[in-house]
Amino acid sequence: MNAAPTIRPLSLRRATPADADTVSSLGARTFTETFGHLYPPEDLETFLAEAYGLERTHNDLAHPDKATWLLEDEDGEAIGYALAGPCALPHDDVAPGDGELKRIYVLKSHQGGGRGSALLTTALDWLGPRRIWIGVFSENFGAQKLYGRMGFTKVGEYHFKVGETRDLEFILRRG
Repeated sequence: MNAAPTIRPLSLRRATPADADTVSSLGARTFTETFGHLYPPEDLETFLAEAYGLERTHNDLAHPDKATWLLEDEDGEAIGYALAGPCALPHDDVAPGDGELKRIYVLKSHQGGGRGSALLTTALDWLGPRRIWIGVFSENFGAQKLYGRMGFTKVGEYHFKVGETRDLEFILRRG
């Protein structure tokens, strides 16, 4: 008699500096999947090297005031992640101690089924009861809707630089 195969559920875990290669690669891949079509190749390449470079990723993972979580599929492959820490958004009301959801991405092939919400909830729980900020692309309507359901409201705008391209970004706040 053959036993049924064991299927591991998705796992969500706090990333460590040892995960820098995985987070760096996943960050560049998910950003490119989601937004890569918006930019000239040279702008995208410049941005990816800066925002998702291995050194920056390692520094984020080692930073005592930041936290990153990896979402892994049943095979242990990283399919999504979230990054949270001190708020660095350009808004006059940002105060010391305020938190920010800095990144939340899930590979397109794994979106749905509450995966992004699980990452979001985990990051928000870690950030705790303090005032929390999020920057979101002005044309990312799905994310804006989700954040609105979680109590975030638009309080400002700024231009997010991707190479030489500048995107309109909304600043959202809760608390």
